[in-house]
Amino acid sequence: MNKAERCPVYKKCGGCQYQDISYKKQMEMKQEQVRKLLKPFCRVYPIVGMENPYHYRNKVHAVFDRRPDGAIISGVYEEKTHRVVAVDDCLIEDEKADAIIRDIRGMLRSFKIKTYDEDTGYGLLRHVLVRRGFATGEIMVVLVLGSPILPSKNNFVKALRKLHPEITTIVINVNNKKTSMVLGEKETVIYGRGYIEDVLCGQTFRISPKSFYQVNPVQTEKLYAKAIELAGLTGRERVIDAYCGIGTIGICAADRAREVIGVELNRDAVRDAVRNAKRNEKKNVSFYTADAGKIMLQMAEQGERADVVFMDPPRSGSDEIFMASVVRLRPKRIVYISCNPETQARDLKYFTSNGYRAEGAYPFDCFPFTGHTETCVLLTKANRA
Repeated sequence: MNKAERCPVYKKCGGCQYQDISYKKQMEMKQEQVRKLLKPFCRVYPIVGMENPYHYRNKVHAVFDRRPDGAIISGVYEEKTHRVVAVDDCLIEDEKADAIIRDIRGMLRSFKIKTYDEDTGYGLLRHVLVRRGFATGEIMVVLVLGSPILPSKNNFVKALRKLHPEITTIVINVNNKKTSMVLGEKETVIYGRGYIEDVLCGQTFRISPKSFYQVNPVQTEKLYAKAIELAGLTGRERVIDAYCGIGTIGICAADRAREVIGVELNRDAVRDAVRNAKRNEKKNVSFYTADAGKIMLQMAEQGERADVVFMDPPRSGSDEIFMASVVRLRPKRIVYISCNPETQARDLKYFTSNGYRAEGAYPFDCFPFTGHTETCVLLTKANRA
């Protein structure tokens, strides 16, 4: 029996589009997809896969619901619906996180905690989010509730930690709005520090409940090593880390640069980034809560320059206003990391029409068994003047 046959819900869940395809074949398909999209711009190098492509996701999110017979289930929304597909074990999720979610589900009845009903707005528990530090083993549990009061809170924490003493922090997040967003604004730490730490490329990072952190740290280390190599840093460069999140790329590159400027719209992430720079003793890194495009435009207007721009936009890619600001700043190198080769191809068309040349595309399989591929492309200034 192969692993694919052991997942009874993958066709319903929609999380693993390639679960019934051998890993070797997946690599071939992804290589071909990236080659078709990016070959018009540059050479596409062989995809970097995983030795063990299972249970790689260090962040697991479960939604809770109740069946008509009253049984409590936890899992994921069926693709393109709000019907909950019950999932006990997932082949791409961290096994410890899955076990914690199962045990929380088993505790609900004895603590008289009702699951939230999207239609009526009644009930308490909406979601559970578990994040695990791959290198540190630290575990964060986030209970997303419809109201701020968790009955018998201290006993709940005690009971959960008795089952899983490896949990290092538990946070209540309050989401009382009728929304498809998982997390709300208000948070209360009910056990531990309210964050976990992980180690990536030799640097230590603080991760809060709402902060973005790559879900596959094994492949992210390889991806970032390539991105920093492509940046060609010698210790003299001024670097901009656009869409910087909690500062991972910028902090990893800091030892090889003169100065790093990280820019991010998410205030929580920037708060973590500032602490991360301090934690790793990076005195040449500064972070700003702002629109990276506007910052770069201001720099260009004031006659300032940057040598390298790292950009890692969301799946939708960059917009033309942002890309125009990069072109206006005229960095010698742009290192463009993308989780969507389609939008990256669209954006490369803009850059290569505006004075830049794509030098090479490097695919990484950060999401085995799904249709997603991460790619890293180096762009250099075609006219060095």
